[in-house]
Amino acid sequence: MLNPQPPLEKPSQPWLGLSILLGPPGLWLFLLLVLPTLIIVELSLVPNIHPGEVVNPSGLDNYFRVFDAINLRVLGRSLLFASGSTLLCLLLGFPVAYWIAQMSPPRWRNLLLLGFILPLWTSSLLRTYAWITILRPTGLLNTILTSLGLPALELLNRTPAVFIGMAYSYLPYMVLILYASLEKLDRELLEASADLGANPLETFWKVTIPQTFPGIAAASLLVFISGLGDFVDPELLGGASSMTISRLIYNQFLGASRNWGFGSALSTVLIVAVSVAIALLIKYGDRESI
Repeated sequence: MLNPQPPLEKPSQPWLGLSILLGPPGLWLFLLLVLPTLIIVELSLVPNIHPGEVVNPSGLDNYFRVFDAINLRVLGRSLLFASGSTLLCLLLGFPVAYWIAQMSPPRWRNLLLLGFILPLWTSSLLRTYAWITILRPTGLLNTILTSLGLPALELLNRTPAVFIGMAYSYLPYMVLILYASLEKLDRELLEASADLGANPLETFWKVTIPQTFPGIAAASLLVFISGLGDFVDPELLGGASSMTISRLIYNQFLGASRNWGFGSALSTVLIVAVSVAIALLIKYGDRESI
């Protein structure tokens, strides 16, 4: 009779292996993420501090200034751009993702998805300048419209141009995440809904949407988070009238204002807003799609 093998002994110091494994990335995150964030929070408590001055936290004046009427308009414009581009990406991306996941030939799906990923291989700055070339008064779009006898459109340096640029930038993310959710759609439930007499619209709202809601939430929150901090598209396509919170923060640190305390308070508010959005993404999003 064979003697049973003795059970494997557990390492006496399991924390040592974890420290060796997680120590370097943990140190990296602390130095480049946690520590700078703490410095920003400290600077946000110093009113009217400029480069080179002594840091002496003394109150919440900078945070009170965030809620001035002019700054609230800037924050509201940032929320408008982020939510509007999210809605536009959802309206454009859902039909495309549904067609690729459920109706396109299986052998072409990877190629179709690659077509949506290709724009991400180029710089976002180059893509935005391409839209400037298309939307400017003498650009490609107006050239085509005037050649067809239609009136030219004034889009550049206006809000519609910002929505166009942001939707173009974030549409691939929306399509990819929705595709991952729609690919798992249970077709038997769709067939059962049709057998029970539901029309396509009722099936869509009562079967498709509930099944894919986590993917919709994940894609929408990801686009919203990215749009809330977008700097390039509003700055280059919207002009001076499209001031966003990202541009306002830039002005406090690198522009003429040079008020690091107020810029840090704005940054802290933006960090908190993004953190709340990420918490919602973790809670309601489809973890297998993100």
